[in-house]
Order: sequence, then structure tokens, then C-alpha cells
Amino acid sequence: MPLLAIESTCDETAAAVIGPARDIRSSVVASQEKLHARWRGVVPEVASRAHVERIIPVIDEALARAGVDRRDLVAVAVAVRPGLVGSLLVGLSAAKAIAGALAIPLVGYDHVAAHLYACRLAHGERLRYPCVGLVASGGHTSLFHVHGPLDLERLGGTIDDAAGEAFDKAASLLGLGYPGGPEIERAAREGNPRAFRFPRPLAADR
Repeated sequence: MPLLAIESTCDETAAAVIGPARDIRSSVVASQEKLHARWRGVVPEVASRAHVERIIPVIDEALARAGVDRRDLVAVAVAVRPGLVGSLLVGLSAAKAIAGALAIPLVGYDHVAAHLYACRLAHGERLRYPCVGLVASGGHTSLFHVHGPLDLERLGGTIDDAAGEAFDKAASLLGLGYPGGPEIERAAREGNPRAFRFPRPLAADR
């Protein structure tokens, strides 16, 4: 019996259908990359409005790809934290409407915990607990001691931006495009590796 999962925490509208054996029957993602390129970063109001336009088509496509009728769903899971408030509200509203209309359970999940659990979906029983998990998404890059699927101990993380956001800001300062990571990588491949000699910090501290 399949479960519908919805994600709308930031600038991507996503839906997936998960089977009872944790098998991913479909996964559909609508990117907003081009919408935010002119500002070289995610604009919350633009993101939430784009989610409104895309959430139902994305869900419909995920169900169609999986060959699943809405009446076959046993539950709806939706990201409820952390994320942009407006974007989260769009996903939660759609999930509540579907769960209410079908009289099936609605399950809220943590976006960061889901990143870590995605490794279990990808690798199955080969991923064993406890383990160390790295999340490079959202407002911060964080390292966790993962005791179990829902038992996370945060070991530390960045004070300011996540790695991706740091790349976006650096690319903007350099006059490069958005998103910053691929643009900086492209510029680095085309550049002169001997132009600067960067010091190696703490080289003697082993």
C-alpha cells in the first residue's frame, strides 16, 4: 500500500510515491532555479507563489508515474519544518486536503531528518545505525550522530550559511551566474591553477 510524500521547504516542489518495502515508485521534482536566477538567490515570496502553481501538477505526475490511484494511498507525508514559512504552508495545505478528502493519516516530517533517512531509502539495509550523517542543505551545514531514523544528535555545524548558499554568495560577488556551485566549478576548470598560491592552514597541526 503506497504512501505519498510531499516536499516544499524552499525552492523545489517535489512529490514521491513510496511502496511498503521502502521502494521509491516515483519521484518528481519541479525546480525554480530559473525563477530566482535574476536575484542570484531564493526569494521567499516568489518561491511560495511558484509552489502554488506547481504542487498539484507535481503530485498528479508522481501518482501517474507510479501507476497509483489516489484511492490506493494509505497516508500522506509532508515536510513541516524547517523551511520557508510560505513554501511549507503550500505543501502542508495540499497534503491536508488530500488526506482529509481520502480520510487517511497525515504525517508531518522534519526536512533535515528526511535528508538523512534518504540514505536508507537509497542503500537499504546496508546503512546501519548508529552512523554519522552530514546535511549540506538549508540554512546551515550540520553534522549528526544518527542513533536511529528519528533519533538525531546534532554534533555541530556552520554558524552562518550552508555550503550551497556560500557558493551562491561568492558567485554573486564574482559576477558569476546562479546557482553558484556549478558556476564556480566551471570558472575553476577554465582558470589558471597557478595564478595564486593559497596557504595550507594548520598544516603542522595533525
